[in-house]
Amino acid sequence: MTWMVIRLLLSLAFIGGVLWFAARLAKKRGLGQGSGLIEVVARQRMGRASSVTVVRIAGRVLVVGATEEQVTLLAEVDGDAVEEAVQERQAAMARPATAPSTGVLAGSVFDRAGWTTFVQQLRERTVRR
Repeated sequence: MTWMVIRLLLSLAFIGGVLWFAARLAKKRGLGQGSGLIEVVARQRMGRASSVTVVRIAGRVLVVGATEEQVTLLAEVDGDAVEEAVQERQAAMARPATAPSTGVLAGSVFDRAGWTTFVQQLRERTVRR
C-alpha cells in the first residue's frame, strides 16, 4: 500500500516537473502571448452565436460583428471617443448604484441592495479588461 502511495507521489512530481518545464519553454519562446498589436476593447453578445466586438489594431479602432460563419467589419470609430467611453464606464462601475438599505430587511439575505452590490463587485472582478 505504501509503495503505491510513493509511486503516486513520484508520478505527480514528474508530471508537475514536465508541466513546469513546458511553461518555462513556452514563456521563453513567446508562445501563447499576443504580440500586443491587437487588443479587444469591448465585447457584447447579441445572441447565442453572434457578438459585436470593439478591437484596437495598431492604433485603429474597429467595430466587428462576428457569427459562427463570418466576421464582418461594421465601422471604424474614433479612438479618443472609445477611450472616453471606457473611462466613463469604469467610473460608473466604481460608484455604488444603490444606497445602503435602511429597511427591515437591511443586512439580511433578503436585502436587495446587498445582493445588487455583491453582483456588481463580482462583475468588476470578472469583466475582461
